[in-house]
This record gives sequence, structure tokens and C-alpha cells, in this order.
Amino acid sequence: MRRSRLPDSFLGGYAELLAEISRTGRLPRRAELDTFRETGERVAEQGYGLRDLVGLYLAETRRLWGTLPGIARSATAAERARTGDALLAAVEAAVAALGEGHERAQRLAVRQEEAERREFVDDLLYGRSDLGRLAERAERFGLRLARAHAVAVASGTEKYDDVHPTVRRIERELVGRFGERDVLLATKDGRLVCIAASADKSVLRAFARLAEDPGPGYPAAGRVALGRSHSGPSGVVRSYEEALGALDLADRLGLEGVRFNAAEMLVFPVLLRDRAAMADLVRTVLGPLTQARGGAAPLLETLSVCSAAGYVNAEAARRLGVSVRTLSYRLARIRELTGYDPGDGLQRYTLETAAMGARLLGWPEKPL
Repeated sequence: MRRSRLPDSFLGGYAELLAEISRTGRLPRRAELDTFRETGERVAEQGYGLRDLVGLYLAETRRLWGTLPGIARSATAAERARTGDALLAAVEAAVAALGEGHERAQRLAVRQEEAERREFVDDLLYGRSDLGRLAERAERFGLRLARAHAVAVASGTEKYDDVHPTVRRIERELVGRFGERDVLLATKDGRLVCIAASADKSVLRAFARLAEDPGPGYPAAGRVALGRSHSGPSGVVRSYEEALGALDLADRLGLEGVRFNAAEMLVFPVLLRDRAAMADLVRTVLGPLTQARGGAAPLLETLSVCSAAGYVNAEAARRLGVSVRTLSYRLARIRELTGYDPGDGLQRYTLETAAMGARLLGWPEKPL
């Protein structure tokens, strides 16, 4: 808001209205109140605060009070009190109308700002709009797209929107700590998105920590993914897509943990690049597991858990909720059916790659 004094031109016919009311004792009419509302809107649109507007009208009321006809001609204290009551009622109605207009204009401005922000975020994350124009619009929201940026995306059991308390909490913390240092927080498709200049990696790390643990009473994110750093407006799109891809892979693979880096998951897109070859690998290496009692799923889970446990049998058995003896039986059954030995380095790599491919392809629940 502006700091300069409001021009007296915003008073309009206020002095004449007070003079008439002091003589007649009437209340302001609907058309007069509508004029005050319009004045409040114009004041807000020109950047002045409501306090300045109310101060202008109260100061004018005080200046005029002793010269108003109804006050000046009052012969008794009772007459002055009645006139004063009528004037104060009129001032109250006028100030309320001014406030309504001012607040209405501010709400409209906020809605317009939110709509423009949502449109900008959509254009930025989907790579729409002219790149030069997009860069110009980005500066309004605190981003300089000529720099390299990275994107982090958080998802949770609750969908995030602009008024979600966790979103407001994280935004307050980030702004309080980093100010507006080339960072933008937004919601998209029920997820929380943070775009930040990659030169300041502390912003995305802080965002991830806050999303994982926003504080008592705030629901935490189930997963947070960080895309890699890329330059220019198209770089933001690429980093965003990488973060989304990391979230999708974490869900499909059932990976443990909350935070994932797209850079650490590049192997999975490589594995899926030739789906036919991956399906052939899964079918050839793991297909025989379907002959086991209970099907392939328990043995496939055993492979995945053993890999995650570093093939420490006691730890793998604990995670599976079985005895070490049962685990040893399952590993022997895998060797027997597939012909691949998890104890051999190369064969173990083949088994693990096939097991990872099976999870990516949804096998054995989905046929290959």
C-alpha cells in the first residue's frame, strides 16, 4: 500500500451530506452508500489502505463538526445530542460502506492474483506459452528463469491446495528463512510443488524437511521427490517431470523411505526403455517361479527383501517375518526353479534386475 496522504478528492460530497443530515436527522440513502462503496473500491485500486481512508473521513468529520448547521443552531444540549446521534449514525454507515467497497476490491484483486498465479504455474510446469513472455511473467512471481532451477514435489494422504494448513505452514517457514530468493511454492494436482534456483540447494532441502515433518498437528507428506537441476523455462518442466517420475516409480516399486532423488533413480527409465526386452527377461528368468506352491509372488518378495537387506539372512528374515530356516528354503527353491544362484554375483544381478523389472511391469499380478 502507498504511504502518501489520501487526496481530499476522495471525500466527494461528504461535507454537503453531513450538513444536510445535521439539519434533517435522516440516514444516508442507498444511492449515497453505493457511492461510498465505489469510493472504497477506487481507493483500494489505487493502492491506498483502508486505515488511510477511514482516517481521511474521520478527520473531515472532526473538522466540520462545529460548523455543521444542525450543531451550530442547536439551542439546548438535548438538541445537540440528537443531532450528534444522527451524525454519528451517518458516519458509521458511511465508514462501513467505504470498508465494504475497499474489501470487495481487495478480494477481487486477490482472486485475480491467484488466477494469474495458477495460470502461470500451469504454463511453467507444462511448458506452455512463449518462453520470452513466460520469463517476463516469472519475474513477477520471484523467479529468474535464465538461471538453473530444480523442482521438488511432495504428495501425501491428503490432497494439497492453496488453503491447506500444511501449505501455509511450509510457505511461512520458507519465506521467513529465505525470503523471496528465487523460489516459488505452488500446488498442482493435489501435490505441493517447490521451484527454486539450483544454486541454493538449501531451499529444496528445507522444503523436503518441512514436508516430511511440518510440525505437530500438520499432516506430513508420504513422499517427496527432487528433480535434477536444469537451465531455462524448459529446464523447470524437465525437473518437474523427473520429480513426478520419481514419485511414480517409488509407488510402483513400493520403495521404503520418504525422500527420493531423481538422479538416483535414472536406472529405472533405462530398464523400461525397451519394455519388450524387459518383459522377455522377466518371463525367462522368473517365469519358472509360478510353479512354486503359492505362486511366484512370495519368492519374488523374498528376492526384493534380500536385496534391500544386503543379503544378510537374519535381517532379511526379520523383514519378511519368517525364520532364517524358512528364508534359506526359499532361496534354495529360487535356485532350483530358475537355475540362478543368488549367491553368485552375476547371477544375483540378473535375478535382481528381473525382479525390479517385474515390479515395474506389475508382474505377476499383470500378465506379460
